[in-house]
Amino acid sequence: MPSTRKPESVAIHYHVEPADLHGHLFRISLTIPHPSAQQEVSLPIWIPGSYLVREFSKNLQELKAHQGTREVKLTQLDKHRWQAECSPNKPLVLSYAVCAYDTSVRTAWLDASRGFFNGTSLCLRVQGQETQRHTLDIASTPATATWSVATGLHPIKTDKKGFGLYAAANYDELVDCPVEMGLFWTGRFTACGVPHRFVVAGAAPSFDGKRLLADTQKICETAIRFWHGEGKAPFKSYLFMLNAVGDGYGGLEHRNSTALICGRRDLPRVDEARTGDGYTTLLGLISHEYFHAWNVKRLRPADFAQYDYNRENYTELLWFFEGFTSYYDDLLLRRAGLIDDAAYLKLITKTINQVLQTPGRAVQTVAQASFDAWVKYYRQDENTPNATVSYYTKGSLVALCLDLALRRDGKTSLDEVMRTLWLRCQGGPMSQDDLLAVLKELSDRPFDTELARWVHSTAELPLAELLEANGVLLKAEPPQWAQRLGLRVGENHSVQIKTVLRGGPAEKAGMAAGDEWLGIDVKGQGWRISKLEDVAFYAGTETSLTALVARDGRLLRLPLELSARSASTPPKKTSRTTTATVPDTVSLSIANAGTLGRWLN
Repeated sequence: MPSTRKPESVAIHYHVEPADLHGHLFRISLTIPHPSAQQEVSLPIWIPGSYLVREFSKNLQELKAHQGTREVKLTQLDKHRWQAECSPNKPLVLSYAVCAYDTSVRTAWLDASRGFFNGTSLCLRVQGQETQRHTLDIASTPATATWSVATGLHPIKTDKKGFGLYAAANYDELVDCPVEMGLFWTGRFTACGVPHRFVVAGAAPSFDGKRLLADTQKICETAIRFWHGEGKAPFKSYLFMLNAVGDGYGGLEHRNSTALICGRRDLPRVDEARTGDGYTTLLGLISHEYFHAWNVKRLRPADFAQYDYNRENYTELLWFFEGFTSYYDDLLLRRAGLIDDAAYLKLITKTINQVLQTPGRAVQTVAQASFDAWVKYYRQDENTPNATVSYYTKGSLVALCLDLALRRDGKTSLDEVMRTLWLRCQGGPMSQDDLLAVLKELSDRPFDTELARWVHSTAELPLAELLEANGVLLKAEPPQWAQRLGLRVGENHSVQIKTVLRGGPAEKAGMAAGDEWLGIDVKGQGWRISKLEDVAFYAGTETSLTALVARDGRLLRLPLELSARSASTPPKKTSRTTTATVPDTVSLSIANAGTLGRWLN
């Protein structure tokens, strides 16, 4: 039967029950011990760490309010706020249901095998009482009797499976601790004295949990020592929640936990020592979200000193908080001994090529991209690569350039900058001025010019010069056919055009996103194609041909002129005040192992 535990009299209290597994419905009861006469409640429109208005209230239904046996009138103020006309200082109880049908890490899910929720999706915010103590009672039902619960919330009175009463100091803490429930694998380890728990839902029988724990422990120890040396982490415990699915990838950071999604085949397998690309990507995700426990959850933009859950929260600093975290996630894998130098350079090469093959880098600065995350990064369409640049990838390269420039000058490194920032800002809000001040303090010279060019302009980054100064050569490579044509496509019996990149041959020919490229005509001969490589096979050395394209039920013949680009000309070396010219496709190689080792270790 559902729990009947009484709420703590002085706390805002939530009772959450996975009531209808097949209907995907959580039922929630919210008790406000001391409401105001016109008590307002609201459901957040977004979740911190994911910068998109998600309209969580669309899933809320059957909202009612009572004081004792008397029903209280509720007035809806807008899409996500309600007002109760009630007697002040007499307990007010609101009951409602939430449909949980989102498999992502950002919202809520419930079915017969698993439940998951973020507080921003289920827990109405009590206006004016957000700083009070909040409690959460997670109830079990006969249908979930075999399930267990995992959450970063502080347990007050729970059973051996984790169902029961939890507490949070305030609303921010409550909604920053997601809840996983179901039949999941669980494992534990200690990193630098801190207990860590890892739970995995949906894993195949071949899953090697022992290896995942050992590798994650190395990541956590490396990260804690990066920030604190032999000092203590800023959390008493940490929880990883991973949902393994047929196809998926993503994560969302929290103060003492993270929610992750990966493909089942990316998990390590018993009796398989090889580290595949999928597992390396998963380890990078784990490293990324764990690093966020410092960089964005504590050390955070001054704009996020206090979250406003009712509207967008803007900052130009996501290039730092997401980009620098993206730089360190792979670097810490290398320092933890989970990948070697060659594998690390392969990951950097991938990032560089992603940025170079994004025309939007010449349109929007990475600071502007940070500010526009709400309408561009999280709402991507066929024009996104032409209009903006990712603050993850470009921000990561800004961190790379900054680190390499500091190391070339020989006085400090980005590692020291990050640790000094942590101390300067006391693990709290920071601004770009704080970063500039620390850079000047540690390097004995200002970095205002570099940040102005790398962050606040669309100038190319001096990658070749800085990499060479730190033992790595950047070399131009012949472009793949997608880059040569200026396309991003899907390939399945024909070529489905997803994106037409600005300025490429495909755009000049008149191709458009949504087109199906069926074939080509070369010197009067028609050929069916199913992948881009077929164009090279049938065109040979010809650079003028006709593309046969289907659009909106019509067949089009589009004249296509292929470029004769090559990678014969390497990037030019430049001075510190100019920018290197880089090609669209590059590779990296080790030039000086000793210099490289000082950077990577």
